[in-house]
Amino acid sequence: MARTRFRPDAGLSRRMFGVSLGLGALYVAFGAILIANTNLVLGLVIVLGMSWGQWYFSDKLALRSMGAKVVTPEQAPELHAMIDRLCVMADMPKPTVAVAVTDMPNAFATGRTPSHSAVCVTTGIMQRLDADELEGVLAHELAHVANRDVSVMTVASSLGLLAGFITRWGLYFGRGGSNRNGNNLPFIAVFLVSMVVYFISFLLTRALSRYRELSADRSGAYLTGRPSKLASALTKISGDMSRIPNKDLRDSQALSAFFFAPAISRASAGALMATHPPLEQRLAQLAKVGAELSDPI
Repeated sequence: MARTRFRPDAGLSRRMFGVSLGLGALYVAFGAILIANTNLVLGLVIVLGMSWGQWYFSDKLALRSMGAKVVTPEQAPELHAMIDRLCVMADMPKPTVAVAVTDMPNAFATGRTPSHSAVCVTTGIMQRLDADELEGVLAHELAHVANRDVSVMTVASSLGLLAGFITRWGLYFGRGGSNRNGNNLPFIAVFLVSMVVYFISFLLTRALSRYRELSADRSGAYLTGRPSKLASALTKISGDMSRIPNKDLRDSQALSAFFFAPAISRASAGALMATHPPLEQRLAQLAKVGAELSDPI
């Protein structure tokens, strides 16, 4: 965890270490299997290049996928003032500030390090929340940056990208993988392993994604001292999300794990596959923080 004034979260640190260790082992095992099949080396090189680019340019790619634009203090003075104040309170570098023009009320943080990060809010969330509620959401997003869980999630998603690529396009690169007797078993083994790796990496990142949201809620609430405002923002956004057109939600699915609130209807998200914990769990946790800080929800 970065050295900031956000409260340390040992549980989050353990989970990030465990997920990183597990994914590292998957990388090694998966890479060994791919290298053993030399006909897939080209695909491996291509996807590793894509994965590196996804990590290195993660902030720019995420902003572009949302159609977000970086805004200056002159263009969004109140938004910049909030983030400036929170960064001073948290003793952390100021991220790039961006705004996405969409009615979907949401926000997200992205980037490979606290010094190379971005925080984006939508026009929909700025229109629905008051200043104190928006400050709570921004504190939540800055906690993701300070905790470095954004970096872990970005790297973790790269393995899923690699395995998914092999699962979908491996046949093309593996056509020459059969031996002289027409035995296609090496490629079939790689294909099956790719599906297993994709599934395991998917579950690992989902588990981390749910916990990191709870951690960011706690960290943001403690930083501002007003968990009731963050709870109010959560309630408003979750209630309005069901009124957003399904097309807009589907267009944002790639970033759902990074959003403040999931861009998907709660009824369609299973507990194991969900990117976020249930709203009730988040509100109950904030109520406990509020009781500790004498800020009733």
